[in-house]
Amino acid sequence: MHRWIVCLGMVGGMLGGAKAWGQAAPQGQAREAGRGAWSQAAPERRPQDASGTAWAQAAQQGKSQEAPLGAGVPVSQEAAPSSLPASMSAIPHEDTKALEEALAQDANARGGAAAPAPTAPQGRGGVSWQSFNPDISFILDAAMAGFTDKAPLMVGGHDPKKNGFNLQQLELYAFAMVDPYFRFDTNLVFSQYGVEIEEAYATTLALPYKLQARMGQFLTRFGRINATHPHSWAFVDQMLVLGKFFGGEGNRGLGAEVSWLTPLPWYLELVASATDAAGESTARSFFGAEDLGVHGLKDVQYTLAAKQFFPLSEDLSLMLGLSAALGPNATGRDNRTDIYGADLYLKYRPITRGSYTVVSLDVEWMTRRRQVPEDVLMDHGMYAYLFWRCAKRWAVAARYEWVSGRAHDPLDPDWVASRHRLSGNVTFWPTEFSRFRLQYSYDRPGWRSAWHAVFLAAEFVVGAHGAHVF
Repeated sequence: MHRWIVCLGMVGGMLGGAKAWGQAAPQGQAREAGRGAWSQAAPERRPQDASGTAWAQAAQQGKSQEAPLGAGVPVSQEAAPSSLPASMSAIPHEDTKALEEALAQDANARGGAAAPAPTAPQGRGGVSWQSFNPDISFILDAAMAGFTDKAPLMVGGHDPKKNGFNLQQLELYAFAMVDPYFRFDTNLVFSQYGVEIEEAYATTLALPYKLQARMGQFLTRFGRINATHPHSWAFVDQMLVLGKFFGGEGNRGLGAEVSWLTPLPWYLELVASATDAAGESTARSFFGAEDLGVHGLKDVQYTLAAKQFFPLSEDLSLMLGLSAALGPNATGRDNRTDIYGADLYLKYRPITRGSYTVVSLDVEWMTRRRQVPEDVLMDHGMYAYLFWRCAKRWAVAARYEWVSGRAHDPLDPDWVASRHRLSGNVTFWPTEFSRFRLQYSYDRPGWRSAWHAVFLAAEFVVGAHGAHVF
């Protein structure tokens, strides 16, 4: 008899629990949707471009909010019953306890409907930090190239370098929230000849006073283009001045970085980092391929940057930056290299009315000073390009580059005169996850004959990586 009573009691509890679960399910969906509140507080990568006051406000808020110290779903305990109905009083103690726990869980679900949104942090794509699976994506960049010169002097590590088909890179990007205090980013780049760790670093999420830090291997935030990847460039190839001063992979290294969003009336961010000074393709103006080792604080590279943003109107914005990269070079233990830069980015995007139009001007100037035995070498370089997105799927761009040269330069003994390059391209986006670009360049080094180059580049993005702006 007792067994029949227990069975009836358990069936009743299950039916009651199913009803309670049906009522709580929509609220559970609401809680899932509510996770986005925390992800807004977790600062993403700082954007490389901006438009209007909305960007400035988002940038200010991104650092002012801090990650919560704990994570979990608050559940109300007010609805938990203290005892079972009288009709179930004959059930044995063990079964009674199990039924009480089941009913308490159902009541908690009803109480959770009115609970605030959970504070569990969330990454890109709505993935909670408790998940062991990071967001993963692949980005393929390939190009068909034609040169009128048998040995074109392409300076970028991912530039097309030969006639015919070129695999520029296959990038594997992964992102995950580590816990409420850190997020993790990594970029692995595959080529036809191997794989390299382009970036792998952790970023803090909960430092006070609008501070943020990075640790690991990363591209330094010198200027505007250096910290970006090829799939976000407006042209197929790397800027000449970056390749000559830093190397084919851009300036990067193992180290640490601290940035501070100042509490001024306008957006001003200050950045300081310390990284390895070695790397033939990442720090060629410093130790480069000849790593002399670290024997003191002066044997690492220091990068400083100040980045300002000004909303000139709802549709027009301006960014100004100053940068410096300071460190040792391989010509002697006490010889130094100093690289200084200034950049300007002006962008027009009519957000006050429906339009796909984007017009932007990007200019960057760099000066390099190097101590060598019995001499000091100075050279300069710059680029300027105008980008116009004239329709939803179409854009055009034009670029001019100039880099000076000089005799008796141990890094570039053949680069004895100035080099000029003019480029223009047309870009077509079938969707925000694919892109085709036709580009023409006229390259004129002062120490050899000029040549022409034509590229037809294709890019495809799959996975959780943020799509191109569409």
